[in-house]
Amino acid sequence: MSLSNKSAPKRPRRYYRLGAIAAIAGLGAVFLFFSSQSTDAFVYAKAVDQVVGDPTLVGKGALRVDGNLKPGSVKFREKPCEWRFVMTKANAELNVRYPYCVVPDTFKDAPGVEVTAQGNLQGDGWFIANQLIPRCPSKYERGQRIQRGEQKPHDSN
Repeated sequence: MSLSNKSAPKRPRRYYRLGAIAAIAGLGAVFLFFSSQSTDAFVYAKAVDQVVGDPTLVGKGALRVDGNLKPGSVKFREKPCEWRFVMTKANAELNVRYPYCVVPDTFKDAPGVEVTAQGNLQGDGWFIANQLIPRCPSKYERGQRIQRGEQKPHDSN
């Protein structure tokens, strides 16, 4: 009789331990979900022609815009340090300001440079970028462009 009394309390302790472990894991999952909302996981991604003229995106928060860099549009200002350029897609143009002194190495004022800019669309029509991701054409596209007489985006000649 004494054996059954000693073994009976051990079972609920096991369940309490399992319940505590499950509760900790659940709280960890909830914490990760809410902390990840401030990352890129919840950023709207649109093309330039989808952003231009859409008043619902003004002040919406983080927005990622894809387009082509308009050749000849890149301007640098020293005080305050800022890059300005135009992104295009399907005959739509978006004015972009990047208020930092340094841009990625592959960001060049040349034809065929695709750019992804992340930031916020302002009411005055400017897109204020806090991140730039330039993408150069693939080696196959680049070869075709060179045959047509275009220069490589990283050539300074």
